[in-house]
Amino acid sequence: MNSDRSVALLAHGLGGSTDLPIPYTYALIGAAWTLTFTFALVAFAWRRPRFDPDKPGRPLPRWVTTAVDAPVARWAAAIAALLFTAWVAMAAIFGPQDAQNALPGVFYVVLWVGLVAASLVFGPVWRAISPVRTVHRLLGGRSVVDRYPDALGYWPAIVGLFAFVWLELASPDPGSLAAIKVWLLVYLLVTLVGAFWFGPRWCARGDPFEVYSVVASRPSPLRRNRDGRIAVGNPFDHLPSMPVRQGTVVVLAVLLGSTAFDSFSATQEWRHFVDGSAGGSTVTATLLRTAGLLVFIAVVAGTFWLAARCTGGVDAAQRRTLPGQMAHSLIPIVIGYVFAHYLTSLVERGQQTVILLADPLGRGWNLAGLGDAEVGYVLSLHPSVLATVKVGCVLAGHVAGVIAAHDRALRLLPTGHQLTGQLAMMLVMVGYTFTGLYLMFGG
Repeated sequence: MNSDRSVALLAHGLGGSTDLPIPYTYALIGAAWTLTFTFALVAFAWRRPRFDPDKPGRPLPRWVTTAVDAPVARWAAAIAALLFTAWVAMAAIFGPQDAQNALPGVFYVVLWVGLVAASLVFGPVWRAISPVRTVHRLLGGRSVVDRYPDALGYWPAIVGLFAFVWLELASPDPGSLAAIKVWLLVYLLVTLVGAFWFGPRWCARGDPFEVYSVVASRPSPLRRNRDGRIAVGNPFDHLPSMPVRQGTVVVLAVLLGSTAFDSFSATQEWRHFVDGSAGGSTVTATLLRTAGLLVFIAVVAGTFWLAARCTGGVDAAQRRTLPGQMAHSLIPIVIGYVFAHYLTSLVERGQQTVILLADPLGRGWNLAGLGDAEVGYVLSLHPSVLATVKVGCVLAGHVAGVIAAHDRALRLLPTGHQLTGQLAMMLVMVGYTFTGLYLMFGG
């Protein structure tokens, strides 16, 4: 591997379709056949629903629940997260105002990607470590009104999630420390006001990171039984427990559509189009990127909404509820794309961020000996392995999505429409797979 190639890999984490261990076209064909075979198998061998969110998991020893729910453990986790927030704030404000500042790594990698990994393993962790919830409790935990309007649903969180992906993918300077600081300041002010106005329910529905954490926690093997005990169970039983509220489909569309746009925005064709159309104008370029991001989100939301409603044998009222009731089948796809797209950042830039946090002010501190540590580029320097992992994440997410959608359809759709009612969804998921793999490798 020559030096130029190494630099490219270190910068992007993946060389492209030429680094696939198999021809790129074969990967696409194999992906399509995998999904088609999975659908055919479940369609003819899976005649009754098997997944039930009310099914109890296998309880862990009682001391596990007691330890996790102990006030001292809860407060210890919350205060530790609050102190970490203060440490990052110190680095952001008083640390080097250049690439040696840890804030972008914490914001884009630890918070955005690490939160998915932690929630997938442990459940909705943001609920326990949210600085906003902690401050709200420390200041009395009171609220002005007792009820969060059902009509708001997840829409405040959707605005926050879109603001995040816009800053990363469409803003003029995503790495700007000033822009990230302003974003976080607005986030803290809005969520704190919401918490003190509506109470903790605002955090559950209006905090973008908590909603994101809840989404990522649905395939977690850990959950709570109805008696409150922590248990281990089938992730497919837990998936349908995703709360269905106003904006549920849009939440997932923002997450999936933004990840797809991230790949698309790196293509030369898109960059040349933006540069040529903007004519050097930063405002025009930002507007074009914003429009592109909105189009990707709208396409995901629109195609899934139409596919979920494209069935017979149901009345108008039930048809309106189908997209929300089927939305959980997108969660494995979202998680698959998050890991496929950002795995390199999580592993490698995550290391760099931890090293920078060991010397937050750039004064030569060497906390825990991390100041002398070096980033191990364990993924970037093995592009074929990385490409295989990425394809595997995409396929695993889509196969899991097909299985979840089929099982839900058996529960929701009337006899005689359970198979035909899923054909549109199958075509949409095949389209998502082709598009995702093309943008990640071919594009």
